[in-house]
Amino acid sequence: MVSRAERSPLGDWWWTVDRTLLAALAALMVAGLVFLMAGGPPVAERLNLSTFHFVSRQALFLAPTIAILIFVSFLSLRHIRRLALAVYAVGMALVLLAFQFGPEIKGAHRWIMLAGIGIQPSEFVKPAFVVIAAWAFSEGAKRKDMPGALLAFLILPATIIPLVMQPDFGQTMLITIVWCGLFFVAGLHWFWVAGLGGAGMLGIVAAYEFLPHVRSRFERFLDKSSGDTFQVDTAMESFARGGWLGRGPGEGTVKRILPDAHTDFIFSVTAEEFGIVVCMAVLVIFAFIVLRGLSLARKNEDTFCRLATTGLILMFGLQACINMMVNVHLMPAKGMTLPFISYGGSSLLSLALGMGFLIALTRKRPRAEMMDRFN
Repeated sequence: MVSRAERSPLGDWWWTVDRTLLAALAALMVAGLVFLMAGGPPVAERLNLSTFHFVSRQALFLAPTIAILIFVSFLSLRHIRRLALAVYAVGMALVLLAFQFGPEIKGAHRWIMLAGIGIQPSEFVKPAFVVIAAWAFSEGAKRKDMPGALLAFLILPATIIPLVMQPDFGQTMLITIVWCGLFFVAGLHWFWVAGLGGAGMLGIVAAYEFLPHVRSRFERFLDKSSGDTFQVDTAMESFARGGWLGRGPGEGTVKRILPDAHTDFIFSVTAEEFGIVVCMAVLVIFAFIVLRGLSLARKNEDTFCRLATTGLILMFGLQACINMMVNVHLMPAKGMTLPFISYGGSSLLSLALGMGFLIALTRKRPRAEMMDRFN
């Protein structure tokens, strides 16, 4: 235990971070490994990989994940903005390179190979985008000589247009909703909020009309007879088979036929083996993180910290909700991972970056440091 009297960087960090948030995030990481031990092996065997291939790789990625989260949580507000800007610039450059040179996977160019490792750049763009947009909105509200609102408006199309080109409709929708949330929290007029809502609906209609894969997902969601609904139907069946207490670890059968049992549908695998009670416990952890983050944002006197915290926690919560809603057939399939639980190196590292930003932004800071951020 670190003493309050210890004036080291570690001591200052420990007594200024929100330790309940850290504990909840750690619980999700541990739960992810446990659940992946159920959903990962059948997928690995179908792909002729070692039985615990995905589990071991997830455990391997957890080391840099924890390191990134802790390192970023040490940063000052000024360095948070600088890191976000650097990550955003590199991430968007890689998004464009992936569109041109990345492999086509399921009809989309979302990945790029760097040193033999597959990376999904859009995952890293998300948390950086939130911080930059929050900074633009906050500076525009405080300084008349700073066109913050204009910059915040420009960064949205600059981000989502390349994502639409990949195409990646799920990430586009998530980023747009979070941006609208920032717009609303920044205190802009209801007229503009309503206008953005209308524009969003037009965007969804346009995606339905001009993007065949989006149309097929909507049609399969609304009418099962219009196409293949095998994954969603199987996922729903897993909840019925598991019941409240589950069939027991390793006793599930649905995971053997679900293609994405280790990623998009790991929540369903968890329901069959561990039961609905455990799924509800996972939901409670996510809800606690979101509510705790929003509470800390509300109490923060700094506009930038308040907006950035709100945006990051909104993105985290929405991603979790989308994944779980797809699993219970309340939304069309989106290919969205369950934070810290689904398998995926890019997802883990980007979530570590976002949650590191969150922990850093919600630290208890002296008023002098808050004023220093303008320098």
